[in-house]
Amino acid sequence: MSEQELLALALVVAMCAALMAGFPVAFTLGGVSLIGAGLGLLTGSFDPSFLAALTNRIYGIMSNEVLMAVPLFVFMGIMLERSRISENLLDTMAQLFGPVRGGLGISVAIVGMLLAASTGIVGATVVTMGLLSLPSMIKRGYDPALACGTICAAGTLGQIIPPSVILVMLGDVLGSAYQQAQLSLGVYNPKTVSVGDLFVGALIPGLLLVVAYILYIAVVAWLRPAVAPAIPEEERRRLSRTELLRRVIQSLLPPFFLILAVLGSIIGGVATPTEAAAVGALGAMLLALRERALTWRRLREVMVGTLEMSTMVFLILIGAAMFSLVFRGFGGDEAVHEVLSSLPGGAFGAMFVVMAVMFLLGFVLDFIEIIFVMVPLVGPALMKMGLDPLWLGIMMGVNLQTSFLTPPFGFSLFYLRGVAPPAITTEMIYRGVMPFIVLQLIVLILLAYWPSLVTWLPSVIYSD
Repeated sequence: MSEQELLALALVVAMCAALMAGFPVAFTLGGVSLIGAGLGLLTGSFDPSFLAALTNRIYGIMSNEVLMAVPLFVFMGIMLERSRISENLLDTMAQLFGPVRGGLGISVAIVGMLLAASTGIVGATVVTMGLLSLPSMIKRGYDPALACGTICAAGTLGQIIPPSVILVMLGDVLGSAYQQAQLSLGVYNPKTVSVGDLFVGALIPGLLLVVAYILYIAVVAWLRPAVAPAIPEEERRRLSRTELLRRVIQSLLPPFFLILAVLGSIIGGVATPTEAAAVGALGAMLLALRERALTWRRLREVMVGTLEMSTMVFLILIGAAMFSLVFRGFGGDEAVHEVLSSLPGGAFGAMFVVMAVMFLLGFVLDFIEIIFVMVPLVGPALMKMGLDPLWLGIMMGVNLQTSFLTPPFGFSLFYLRGVAPPAITTEMIYRGVMPFIVLQLIVLILLAYWPSLVTWLPSVIYSD
């Protein structure tokens, strides 16, 4: 191993150690990169021209139209989370499915899907569902483990169901990695993979997960009625079919039309992701006004929350850009390609190792850090081996979603633990998510075995 490769490896090890120690991610990326570049300059193994490219990288980040969609989608998600839309949805779905065994759990899965498609923010969905549905499920005799597992799994659907903030960021990073891979192969008119491609490609996998959750809850309720009983008749509101239908329409249509406006405009090519995100942000404000939940105080809270999260995202992205430049300056990208190419099993073996590493990193790092750090390092190497970028992106998204559920460090588990009643133990939460992790892995295997589950719909929609 050459001196440059040793320094590249030391750079990665130092970054991981600093992150494990709890240092802020953005400053860790930038600080470790500068120290590594300084050592490289002292030893004569680093070309300072790589650092000179940083200003262009930062300007490119700030002027990137796709990334402008991030704060708009975050605003949309926080605004919907602060309004009463989720509460109305859950109440209506509970009335609709209440007479059925496991109906309340099925309602949570459906509302989780709708909230995921509306907000795209995992933490907000899990916390909201935990506060609204967990006490109700426990009160009506649901097994605490099943209730906790259902809420955590439904809440993480925001990772993969569009319009997901994760897919927006992944689309930008993956598109850059794909162009880099093609240029290194001598393709000077490179193709691109867009955020819209990822949105369309994620639809079938996302729906597969929802169907798998619902089927599991239904089977458990059928085999063990005591753990997922129907809502007792005396607790149900005595609504006529006409009244129930009216409530369902009133609750479902507004978020449905918002989702349709955002996704439909992107998929139909009418609007860019940024323009569609602006429509979504305005639509979220109108829905909050409709629910009489929009006040000046709440608007300020939403704007501050949006600013905080967006600032974190862009700081991490700038730090990741610096890390990527220094890593490439040490020849780390070529070393990664050589390592992955030498693994047994070819592209499949390399993909398996990368997915395993990302899964483990998901225990301790947030998805933003993994996307901005991991994908630029391994993405070009994998795509140079012939892997489809769209399929690769969705596989990464589902994989990260699975890591959000996995004990002991899954972020969704922490979110629910923070709002669960004292009677709900951590062991109950861990036990409850295990079947849903198995379902996620089954879907991941299906996507690996049949890539057309990801690529078929985009090929139909975007075929000339």
